[in-house]
Amino acid sequence: MGLLDILLGRTKPVTPDLDRLFALPSAAVTLQAATGFTPTGHGAVCFATVEGAAFEQTHREVQALLDADADRTGPPVELRRDAYGYSWLVSRRTPDQLPQLVNDLHAVNSSLESNGFGPQLLCSLAGFADDTGRRLALVYLYKRGTYYPFSPLPGAAERRDSALELQVRAALTDDLRIEPDLSRWFPVWGAPGL
Repeated sequence: MGLLDILLGRTKPVTPDLDRLFALPSAAVTLQAATGFTPTGHGAVCFATVEGAAFEQTHREVQALLDADADRTGPPVELRRDAYGYSWLVSRRTPDQLPQLVNDLHAVNSSLESNGFGPQLLCSLAGFADDTGRRLALVYLYKRGTYYPFSPLPGAAERRDSALELQVRAALTDDLRIEPDLSRWFPVWGAPGL
């Protein structure tokens, strides 16, 4: 980075560190103790939709790799598109299998990145819920290398529980690298895996 970049306020993009995903299981313990939220066993990787044979081949390889896991119960890994045109590779595990879910998310991100689709990766999320039915996602921003909480309020309107999100941020500051810029806490309305 040069002097001109500093003067114009440009910064180097953060290099994605997928190993930060492995901090989720220990953060889940802190989250449960502080707020009562426990893992749902659902998670997903979001990426910009890509067309072409190379991407289809990579998708099939990733899906076959994850579906071959003998410990997997329930539905296989699935590819879904949301109302905004983004693609999600969704993995479902039992709630007590958060480390295996994190392995799934890491494998998807790593495979897409190593096959040249890193620029299309947007985020990964792991779902949590409490006894009252409130939902929460811990969202990992691929291009920023940071996490943020997202909690949609129940009902048809797209509203979020900002107070809960700030409470979760305070609880997990020592466990996860939390995104400091609140304007980057993008809502992931209707995200599969949440």
